Amino acid sequence: MKNRVAINDNLKKYLIPAFERKAKSIIAIDVQKFTSYTDTLVIIEGNSQRQVTSIAQHVIKSLKGLKLKTLGVEGVKEGEWALLDYGEVIIHVFESEKNSFYDIEGLWADAPRIDLSEFKKEFEPKEN
Repeated sequence: MKNRVAINDNLKKYLIPAFERKAKSIIAIDVQKFTSYTDTLVIIEGNSQRQVTSIAQHVIKSLKGLKLKTLGVEGVKEGEWALLDYGEVIIHVFESEKNSFYDIEGLWADAPRIDLSEFKKEFEPKEN
């Protein structure tokens, strides 16, 4: 398994909206040692174009409520690949087929993954 780094509290605010929309998968990659344009890439996979749009819109709305505005947004309405640029964090929201095709995670294979396992537990359904 790739080397992993701990999640920082600042990143959590970018991830919460995606977890709230029950994305198929969420991966965070620490790229700050590899590039100067961002610190973290978040790759979110949705099950359908509708879910991609829903996740992207929810992230934008939620972060706007925290006074965080995007530097750029692309592809939200189309629902295949949405790109949300927040400067220090760039969020890619893919439909499954497009995620496999573009393989952004593979492009950054040498960068450490951020361990989301403990954070994910907060969003797992609770047993009665």
